Amino acid sequence: MHTITVSKEINAACPCFAGVAVYAEVKNSSFSAALWHEINIFTKELTSTTRLDDIKSQPAIAATREAYKNCGKDPGRYRPSAEALRRRLMRGIPLYRIDTLVDLINLVSLRTGYSIGGFDADKIAGTHLELGIGKSGEPFEGIGRGLLNIEGLPVYRDSAGGIGTPTSDNERTKMDMETTHILAIVNGYDGAEGLKKAAEMIQTLLINYAASDGGEMLFFN
Repeated sequence: MHTITVSKEINAACPCFAGVAVYAEVKNSSFSAALWHEINIFTKELTSTTRLDDIKSQPAIAATREAYKNCGKDPGRYRPSAEALRRRLMRGIPLYRIDTLVDLINLVSLRTGYSIGGFDADKIAGTHLELGIGKSGEPFEGIGRGLLNIEGLPVYRDSAGGIGTPTSDNERTKMDMETTHILAIVNGYDGAEGLKKAAEMIQTLLINYAASDGGEMLFFN
C-alpha cells in the first residue's frame, strides 16, 4: 500500500476532506455480464427516481463541486466524474463499457456520488502520493481527453507528477487488461461519513468480479 498525505493547501481549501484507499491484487477482464446486470439495475433506479437538476445537490457531488470552487475551478466547466456519469445516464446515454475494473469503480461512483480514482498501482512512481491543487501549465494527460487543464483542480501526485483528479485520471497510471494490483481512492470532500461503506462496496465488487480477496483499506485526511 502506498502512503497518502493531504497538502496544507487542500486542508485550507477543503477542511472537511477525508479519504480512503483500497489496495488489492486483482485479475481484470474485458466484460462481466453479472457486473453489468448490477449496473443496469442501478441505471433503472436512478433514472426513475431522480431528475437531472437533482444531481448536483447529491451530498458527495455537491461537496466536490464546492471543493472545486474553493480550489479555483468552475465545476460547471470541469465536472466531477461522479456528476458526469449520472448526467450521462439521465440523458439516456449508456455508460461506456471499458473493462471490469473501470466499470466496477464507475458503479461505486454512481451509487455513492464520490469521485473515485482507480489506478494501476504498479504504474505509480514511488511509494507516496500527496493530494494537492493543480498549478498553471502543469502537464496532465486525461484518460481519453488529451491534455487537461488541471489548474485549480484537486490532484494526486506521485514522484513523477499528477495521476488523478476528480474530473479525470491520467493515462500514465490507468488500469488496463494487464493490471494485477489496483489502488482505488475515494474522495470525501464532505468528510469521513460514508467512506467505509464506499470502500466496502469496492472490495465486494473486486471479490465478486475481479478474482480478488478484497485487499486492504487505508483511511487518511
